[in-house]
Amino acid sequence: MGYHFLPCERAQLYLLPPALQDWLPESDLAWFILDAVAQMNLTAMTRTYRADGWGPAAYEPAMMVALLLYAYCLGERSSRRIERLCQRDVAFRVITANQGPDHTTMARFRQTHESELATRFTQVLRLCGEAGLVKVGVVALDGTKIKANAALASNRTVETITAEVSRMLTEAQATDAAEDRPYGPERCGDELPEALRDRRSRLARLQACQERLTQEAAPATAQQQAKIETRQAEEAATGQKKRGRKPKAPEAAADREAKANVTDPDSRIMKTQAGYVQGYNAQAVVTEDQIIVAAEVTQEENDIKQLYPMLERAQANLKAIAYPHTLGTALADAGYCSEANLLAADPAGPALLIATNKDWKQRQVLREPPPPRGRAPKGLTARDRMERTLLTTRGRRLYKKRGQTVEPVFGQIKSARGCDGCMRRGTAACDSEWKLLCATHNLLKLWRNGKAAWISRRTGRTRQRCGWGSGKKNGG
Repeated sequence: MGYHFLPCERAQLYLLPPALQDWLPESDLAWFILDAVAQMNLTAMTRTYRADGWGPAAYEPAMMVALLLYAYCLGERSSRRIERLCQRDVAFRVITANQGPDHTTMARFRQTHESELATRFTQVLRLCGEAGLVKVGVVALDGTKIKANAALASNRTVETITAEVSRMLTEAQATDAAEDRPYGPERCGDELPEALRDRRSRLARLQACQERLTQEAAPATAQQQAKIETRQAEEAATGQKKRGRKPKAPEAAADREAKANVTDPDSRIMKTQAGYVQGYNAQAVVTEDQIIVAAEVTQEENDIKQLYPMLERAQANLKAIAYPHTLGTALADAGYCSEANLLAADPAGPALLIATNKDWKQRQVLREPPPPRGRAPKGLTARDRMERTLLTTRGRRLYKKRGQTVEPVFGQIKSARGCDGCMRRGTAACDSEWKLLCATHNLLKLWRNGKAAWISRRTGRTRQRCGWGSGKKNGG
């Protein structure tokens, strides 16, 4: 008696042509991404392609954008891994319509449309606003350190960089002279020293690092020169030499230990709870529903200078999507607290609640003393007034929302999706990448929330995340 198994005939041909629509259920994230991209304006991208029909055909920008958004939603950012998924994963094959672009095409698309991909953040925010997910009565601002595509060991001092630049130029000159002897000045050999295989890009990065360190040393040198001139003027006026140690020479006042990274000159050494990393400071303004309304990448190691630029960016994004309300109250940790920031607060809003102590100290302070009563005493500094505001019943209630608003967003992006570093190099490229990550975070929130409804260009039906296929149909 034979076993009763289902047949497994791998050589069996399809009796009918397969349809992509049957490969995934209607509620799959891939269809949602395709519908979301259909709502976006891609005119700026499309205009970069030839409209006369000459040359090889290019992939549709809408398909490439949908492919990148879907991959970023899954935490896949490597062009080579995405290429493999386009061959092996059903959802990726549905998005690409079985076309399968290679990794070079994807990398070139990201580089060519860097700024336009960053604007997808605003367009996704518009979709969230239309679904009613954007509520800015209370927002939280914070920054997180993301790793650069560079190692800490790639940092060099100005002396090391100067010596390496000089060595490379000298070696290149010697190589040219050596090649001129057997080949003549009009011809060159095919072999180059190992250090010069990527000479142009490496030399450019070294020179960029050298220029940056020189510019950063210039203020210290000028300040020291002014100090020397002031001392000399005072001695000339009194006719007596001043007591004490003479100021150092201007060149010696510069920080000789300052370093720059030769792999990604734009990146900086950032301090985190786990130690130091080579990276960037990624900023985000988040609503209570964990919708990101502003995202930026900065080279600044701390957050003090990012308070008002980020709030202004959030206001600009809300204006760009025609959102009728403005920010109500902004919550921030002690990294944004300074006397200058507190004094510069706009009375017209948003209202600020900024911790004056480190996070664990602030939580301890909010638990222990009772709320203050009566009017605030006169003569308080801006920091004292903020401390008093945080201790009020309303201040305690609002500030408790900070940790549960913005911190989980960073956890979802960096830990859950594994996107704790940049795949590209340079501030502009990393800023575009961070905005794309934040845009996909908002897309996932919109998809799981189930409030997005639009007409699908693919099927001509109105679909919603919850109960797709069972809701009302329009023209289907």
